[in-house]
Amino acid sequence: MNSKLKKYLILSGLGVSLLLVLALIGFFVIDEIKGGAVGDGQNKYELIIDSGEPSSSVVRELAAAGMIKSSVYFNYLMKFTRAGNKIKQGVYDINDGMSSRKILDVIISGKVKLVNFTVPEGYNNRQIGDLLVSKKLAISREEFLKVTQSPALLTKYNIPAKTLEGYLFPETYSVPLNYPLERITEMMIKRFYKKLESIPEAKDIKPADLHFRVVLASIVEREAVRKEERPMMAGVFLTRIEKNINLESCATIQYLFDKPKKRLFESDLKIVSPYNTYINGGWPPGPISNPGLPALEASFKPMKSDKLFFLLKPDGSHYFSATFKEHLEAKKKFIDVLYQ
Repeated sequence: MNSKLKKYLILSGLGVSLLLVLALIGFFVIDEIKGGAVGDGQNKYELIIDSGEPSSSVVRELAAAGMIKSSVYFNYLMKFTRAGNKIKQGVYDINDGMSSRKILDVIISGKVKLVNFTVPEGYNNRQIGDLLVSKKLAISREEFLKVTQSPALLTKYNIPAKTLEGYLFPETYSVPLNYPLERITEMMIKRFYKKLESIPEAKDIKPADLHFRVVLASIVEREAVRKEERPMMAGVFLTRIEKNINLESCATIQYLFDKPKKRLFESDLKIVSPYNTYINGGWPPGPISNPGLPALEASFKPMKSDKLFFLLKPDGSHYFSATFKEHLEAKKKFIDVLYQ
């Protein structure tokens, strides 16, 4: 190879490299001018992308919301990266501190906005339904309750009941908006069984035996205030059943009302219902709440004693009695004085 040709090739290579560098610099300059962040992130926007929505519609919405500098450039970016068909449906938190490339990365990666909701210990299914409605995860309470009565879910998890009441574990969950109610419900069921693994006595338990423990735990959950009293309370209910004494649980009466009452009256205790444990012997037909782990543990590890009664004192603790006479005396001392 002669020196002139070699020199020509070297110069040509340098020329091509220079053009590539200039093109790269030009891209970044244009990317910053046309695709850089509009602001500093102070302005936020909730971008909702529906299933099958065309990318052009998404770009128009971003431009109208002031989240991108140039819709032409954003369309070019989608075409260049072949991302137009990769945009995923969902709800996204966008802000004006994000560049066009960052926004595109978010909506094709499916990093959707998550909704957090906390199910308190002792909530029943109606209350959970209302909670999900307030978080815009369900259209109505009835929609959720229909899912909790799904024969398919009851069969899948071997729950011998007509509803999932008692098996939706109370905890904090994070799900995307528009997440199917069936999957939300299954999350709570799976969490229940996962937590159950921490109770040795629950290992290999039969569904019917487990259901009995869940019923007991659901009552204890609604009756107890202090965690340390739950085993004793579970023991009281078991002892009453063994002695063929009605449970007489106020919590089972409260379950009959859409919203719990501050105080029950004599007429409330006469309501005809299989859940009324004042007029019916034995256990109620099913759980009355979704118990947390301490109540479940108490149902598997009850503290047996001669106690047959308990009442709530003003300080939040309970007074346990072995006889009805002792119970009446405690009632006069702690309860009746409040209404004189």
